[in-house]
Amino acid sequence: MSSDVIQLVSFSELDVYDTFFDTLREDYNGFKDWFTRKSFNNEKAYILKDEKLLGFLYLKEENEEDVTITPMFLKKRRLKIGTFKIEAHGTVLGERFIGIILKKMIDESFQETYVTLFDKQKGLIKLFEKFGFIFWGKNKNGELVYVKDLEVRNDIFKDFPRIRIDDNNKFLLSIYPKYHTKLFPYSKLKTERLHKVEDLSFTNTVEKVYLAAMSGMRDIKPKDIIVIYRTAEQGKSAEYSSVATSICTVVETRRIESFNSFDDLIKYCGKGTVFEHRELISFWSTKKYPNIIKMLYNVSLNKRIIRKELIEEVGIDRNTYAGCLQLTDDQFKKIIELGDVNENLIIN
Repeated sequence: MSSDVIQLVSFSELDVYDTFFDTLREDYNGFKDWFTRKSFNNEKAYILKDEKLLGFLYLKEENEEDVTITPMFLKKRRLKIGTFKIEAHGTVLGERFIGIILKKMIDESFQETYVTLFDKQKGLIKLFEKFGFIFWGKNKNGELVYVKDLEVRNDIFKDFPRIRIDDNNKFLLSIYPKYHTKLFPYSKLKTERLHKVEDLSFTNTVEKVYLAAMSGMRDIKPKDIIVIYRTAEQGKSAEYSSVATSICTVVETRRIESFNSFDDLIKYCGKGTVFEHRELISFWSTKKYPNIIKMLYNVSLNKRIIRKELIEEVGIDRNTYAGCLQLTDDQFKKIIELGDVNENLIIN
């Protein structure tokens, strides 16, 4: 397995007769010939493979009108979600693949992306709608066409991965190294290149759940912005090894005592928490970490910002407690600048 669960591979590395592709061969006439052409042209697709194939995503750039879709597509540069399939596997793979699609849409300046789905694919339809895809019409084969553009919906899921930076507060939130890379796989450091991400639910979802006891967490509200701050590894200087790595948007905050039972807590954390079952049992019985935050993993900073830079350039007080620290708007904008965040990801 590579250092990331989802890999970009050539079609030629895949077997069109893999049982994973059975339903695609059944649903689409000519799938085998299409697959063979892609292999010959050395095209690539995103896959998840853990002994067997569990997920497949093919993306294609288009820049033409399409009269086979009703209402027809006028000529426009679009990102087409050509083929997308995930196995029901107990992990929220769909969200991670959606994250890849929408990140590519923003990074490569597409104004629109679309997918065609069969009416029977209720789960996928619900997933795409959650992230802002809107029913457009049908194609000549009767498939449903769902489109997403860059219109601001004022909904953190429908606008994902873009970040709204007005009318909210910003916080720096510390996370220990042992949890950080598992929870935020796109944000692992170069020194962690040998870290292997297991096929675990919290890795495969863009919704993350974290429990902590840090002072200041009770001030965090839905739609606030979180800058993830990975603390220093043991024995290393915080000045150079503590780093800001990622940006998240708050979905919801809870207190652990607000749950009626441990089962309710487990259901709430779902597939987004890095903590093991035995740890959650301990947290429930001791109430050691009473603050629970659910957040969307929007952006991995292109340039990590070390503590020294946070102090000298962002203006964070060296003597201030950094567990959970509220940032000013200017400090957050400086983090965006130093982190080399694509301006297309920002909603003003």
